[in-house]
Amino acid sequence: MWQVLACGAVVFPGLFFAFRKILPAVFKHWTDADVVLVSERLVSSIHAVMATTAGVIIVSSCRGNIIYDRHWLTTYFVIWYGVPYMTYDIFAMYLSHYYRYHVKGHEDYKQHSLRTVNSFVRREFLLVLHHIALLTILLPITLFFRKDQGDFFIGCLFLTELSTPFVSLGKILIQLSLQDCWLHKANGGMVLVTFFMCRIALFPFMYWMYGRHYGIPLYSVPFHLPLSTNLGNSCILAPQLYWFVLLCRKGYRLYQRSRGQPSPPPADASKED
Repeated sequence: MWQVLACGAVVFPGLFFAFRKILPAVFKHWTDADVVLVSERLVSSIHAVMATTAGVIIVSSCRGNIIYDRHWLTTYFVIWYGVPYMTYDIFAMYLSHYYRYHVKGHEDYKQHSLRTVNSFVRREFLLVLHHIALLTILLPITLFFRKDQGDFFIGCLFLTELSTPFVSLGKILIQLSLQDCWLHKANGGMVLVTFFMCRIALFPFMYWMYGRHYGIPLYSVPFHLPLSTNLGNSCILAPQLYWFVLLCRKGYRLYQRSRGQPSPPPADASKED
């Protein structure tokens, strides 16, 4: 009974529903789009904290032998929380997209339809593809193709979520019209640091750890791994590099604004970044 209640398929939609009920009572002037956006971000942050905590536990427990050391949390978290969250988040992102245009009175967004779903997929194609790839690649690898090896590296992948609470906080601060306060600027720096360390530098680190385990130099590691492994890592890393460039551009724009050089961007644009 408690396992069912603790399952991510109940926890994440339940939290999302609860935030959608609570936030309008606190922020009475918020539109449906505002409530859904902040609710989605709060749930994302909660999942990110859970995933990062699981990653720290797994990595610290399996660092003795990074290939064969096991931790029960690796498979458990993917099945009970990782997969349900990724499935839920696609739906939550769609709702955020829908209400963003619904409150603006767009003709196609008077009600849910295949057209609104198609528009969401086209506009958020990379994010949707990222979620589907994790569902169709990470889950089978974690459950069936690892031969009970590599819990350490799965734990490292959980650590990629460390930047998510900072990204979410930035969006929430903008929603609260606090984009010019010191907290937003400090948070922007944390976004860049955590994103680079845990979503980009993490991959060379994993290759280095693999090379250290087998006594081979870093540059030789890709040639000792199956092609499918290198391709999989490349597919995960590529969108991270793209998003990091976008974050750097946004950070540069904010820096220019603080110096009073260009005119500030439109409010809608800043919310969608």
